Amino acid sequence: MTAATDVVVVGGGVIGMTAAFTLQQRGARVTVLSADDPADTVSTVAAAVWYPTHTDEDPRVLRWAHQTYTQLRRQAAGGVPGVVDRPTRMLLRAPYAGPPWWAQACADLVAEPAHPPYTALLRFTAPTVEMSPYLAWLRQRLEAGGGRLLRRQVRRLTDAFDIAPTVVNATGLAAGRLAADPAMHPVRGHLVLVANPGLTVSIRDEDDPAGITYVHPRRHDVVLGGTYQPGVAHTAPDPDTATAIRSRCVALVPELADAPVLGERIGLRPARHGGPRVEVDPSSRPGRRLVHAYGHGGAGVTLSWGCATEVADLAVGD
Repeated sequence: MTAATDVVVVGGGVIGMTAAFTLQQRGARVTVLSADDPADTVSTVAAAVWYPTHTDEDPRVLRWAHQTYTQLRRQAAGGVPGVVDRPTRMLLRAPYAGPPWWAQACADLVAEPAHPPYTALLRFTAPTVEMSPYLAWLRQRLEAGGGRLLRRQVRRLTDAFDIAPTVVNATGLAAGRLAADPAMHPVRGHLVLVANPGLTVSIRDEDDPAGITYVHPRRHDVVLGGTYQPGVAHTAPDPDTATAIRSRCVALVPELADAPVLGERIGLRPARHGGPRVEVDPSSRPGRRLVHAYGHGGAGVTLSWGCATEVADLAVGD
């Protein structure tokens, strides 16, 4: 161990970087170990819109989502790079049975009638995050506070105890191997980026029979999605899938019909059967603590700051 570091965070994606920053705010000396530069992690592929997609109802998850919603809206108001409050419309096809479980985390969700084939329209404000400038901002804040980010692949989590007595495992999909967790599995996501013709409102139709459909405007482009393919572990381009995504999104938002395609993004969401794992490893003993923070699937940004608070509580307390 070295005297320079109190906590090692293994993983440089959004979960690892928010945990590292929060730990530093608690007074801990933090080092992040990441196999890749944060700009090259799967977090940068994400549409990064606040919404607990494919996440089961759970009081703990609701708390994380609410805390993150509050923090991201505060960051949007404060001009943090990449964070914008976005008016959002969510179209529902199933019979409307009241607000969804996650509605309590939002400040302004309203339900309205909708024309067939939809049964209701949910209106709310959702923070959106452009991940490249955001991760760069997190890294700059961490390093400005004395933290370190080292490019290093960890083969065993126990190796990180050579640097600090407390280790946070935020390794995403790699946690299946590093933590011997068979519940971890990849979920392939495919996005298409097009030029923004002037859109400012996010729209989603998760129950489209042809596939999950969402349109998320950003400053210079629009994220069109998407796919959610559990167990699919390749990131090879698929022209047919890209064409289908664009077709569904144009049907939902006709203004996109002539928007030039700028590119595609394909990534593997780090999903976990049973939901995210955020806890102290039972093998931890006095003087050596391992805290797990992985398995957030496609809701990493949505749960990031709430999880970071819990990780800090588990790792260093108040």
